[in-house]
Amino acid sequence: MPESHAMAAHQFDDLEQQREAASLGIWVFIATEIMFFGGLFTGYTVYRTQYFASFVAGSHLLDLKLGAVNTAVLICSSLTMALAVYAAQTGKRKLLILFLIFTMILGTGFLGIKFVEYATKYHHHLIPGFNFAPEGVYPPQMQLYFCFYFAMTALHALHMIIGLGLLAALVIMAGRGRFTPESHNPVEAIGIYWHFVDIIWIFLFPLLYLVGGR
Repeated sequence: MPESHAMAAHQFDDLEQQREAASLGIWVFIATEIMFFGGLFTGYTVYRTQYFASFVAGSHLLDLKLGAVNTAVLICSSLTMALAVYAAQTGKRKLLILFLIFTMILGTGFLGIKFVEYATKYHHHLIPGFNFAPEGVYPPQMQLYFCFYFAMTALHALHMIIGLGLLAALVIMAGRGRFTPESHNPVEAIGIYWHFVDIIWIFLFPLLYLVGGR
């Protein structure tokens, strides 16, 4: 029996069919995630247009430097994830594990910076519905802006946490020699998921942090 047939899961004829099924599956999943985030983006856009001054006021209370640093961190994590996929494709197990760990470190750093931002918002009473009382005079609809801010960034952070769990599973599987140049579908699929999460942030950063310019 050819090697490609022996390594494929029992429900597939060969590795090529398995690879195509895995690719289709992850892209269908990404499409559902786009629709999910799309609802939030649409709602945000509608209310931002209606209460632009309030959204500008809220945006200017965010820490632009931390947001920019987090953007750079995620762009770097996309690079290390792409290198991990390449290492899997070329059968370089040690490099695969190394780049997966680098990606996890960068993802954890992103969440750490986001935690600092959340703590600052709590300290300045910017949590909607929880003693929302910013200093000075502020537009009444500014609280709506922070509702979107926390909903969208917290949902993104949840996807990051899930991604870190998946990366940890890949590290364990790679350490056991699970992946070969012929069979590495999980690495590619989770790589696509990670890039998707990074792209979502690329949209969130200007929408949330750069309202009305800086």
